[in-house]
Amino acid sequence: MNQWVRARTDEVTRWLFAVKRWMYRGGRPALLARIMNRFSEIQFYAGLLAPKRAVTLEVHGRASGRVISFPVVLADYQGERYLVSMLGNDANWVRNVRAAGGRAVIRRRGRTKVQLDEVDPAARAPILRRYLAVAPGARPHIPVDRHAPLADFELVAAQFPVFRVTTAA
Repeated sequence: MNQWVRARTDEVTRWLFAVKRWMYRGGRPALLARIMNRFSEIQFYAGLLAPKRAVTLEVHGRASGRVISFPVVLADYQGERYLVSMLGNDANWVRNVRAAGGRAVIRRRGRTKVQLDEVDPAARAPILRRYLAVAPGARPHIPVDRHAPLADFELVAAQFPVFRVTTAA
């Protein structure tokens, strides 16, 4: 690829990343992001035009008690499945999962009750790197290049919760 094309590609990528960060300013989805998430949620639940790792997560709201659903991407690492919060510790779904004791439902062409167990920050770095490899939409939110060494991921691991997904009994 010649330098001009690479420069334009990098410029477009920076612009798209800025737009995606704007859509989640303040750590919460703005109106456009909420609308897009709703469409993704329906698409992921139905299993249409989306990879198998794209699912809908349902969890009870910590204050309202209502079931809250939103699209997420499952990352696989060493035979396990993981959910990562691209918006960090203050994301509402993270707070709701913690308040629910990790009990949740994953929907994709059906419903599966799951238990989400938080991974210790010291063990998150390789999972975060795998997550960025399979979830391109999260790349603008995690300040590490997906090709960076694990040491770079270790520096930010405590800021991005990771949950191991197991099927509930």
